[in-house]
Amino acid sequence: MTATASAPPRPGVRERAGAYAKLAKLSFFDYYLCVLVVLALLPTAAWREASTWWVLVLFDLGWVGIVAATVALDDVTGLRDGSDARNYDPGQTLRARDRKPLLDGRLTLRQALRFGWGCAVGGTALWALTALLAPHRPWWALAAAAFSVVISVQYSYGLKLSYRGGQEAVIWLSTGLCVLVPFALLNGEMTGAAWLECFLFGLWSLMVSVYSNINDVDGDRAAGRRNLATGVSPGVYRGFIAALSLAETGAIVLAAAAGAVPWWFCAFLLPVVGMRARQAYAGLVAGEVLSARRQGVTIHRWGVVLLVAANLLLVHNG
Repeated sequence: MTATASAPPRPGVRERAGAYAKLAKLSFFDYYLCVLVVLALLPTAAWREASTWWVLVLFDLGWVGIVAATVALDDVTGLRDGSDARNYDPGQTLRARDRKPLLDGRLTLRQALRFGWGCAVGGTALWALTALLAPHRPWWALAAAAFSVVISVQYSYGLKLSYRGGQEAVIWLSTGLCVLVPFALLNGEMTGAAWLECFLFGLWSLMVSVYSNINDVDGDRAAGRRNLATGVSPGVYRGFIAALSLAETGAIVLAAAAGAVPWWFCAFLLPVVGMRARQAYAGLVAGEVLSARRQGVTIHRWGVVLLVAANLLLVHNG
């Protein structure tokens, strides 16, 4: 009798769904907290309007689709050029390799591509529906939404903006615009507080990525990715991160000085400033860049909590 090798069992529905959730990076939910910031910025009368809730829910679902498309296509490129295999080496205990289901074959390239483009189409359609249901449709908000879709989906695929010097700008702009667009669709115009929070929300996302880039610099350089980390000296890049950290505090103080927010608003964000200093020490002084990256995620989440609290008080007092 000849023994025959059995084929490996096909993954079940739950396993396949889990792999797609990893591909979409659903555990990294920070981007989607933008609607909480927007809701807290709106006049309380808007909370009683059904259109407010439709716009926020549909916008956020569309944003989930667009982000899922962005990170799925990024993983496709990362597998093809070998950068993910290098950057997610199993020896790096602070960076889980199971976040990349293409690396261990749980999903194929074809499946990832279909998923990525399907999410891009679905997310764009949901944003179009959001605009149709919105009480306001300023042209610049619609243009900002279209711009965000284009730069997000082309982040590491197609135009490959993150490989051509646009990585930092895309992260900052796309995440900042996810506050601007729904607020403009619901309020019709921007306020000083809304501009500040667009800036901060985008910056908070970037302050996670910049520390990842220090860790990934060798793999990114080998893959031909041209970002600031691969294009300048380590000292200059650390200076850039320090400048971003200071820009956060500067923007908050400048907004208060210009009357965009009251001075007490700054007090709500003092914990963020303190945590940012701790992050800078870990990443720039102690050299613990992946720990600093994790701290950036924590700062982003606490920042949203503090912004919501400050916004509610601001709107109530207004």
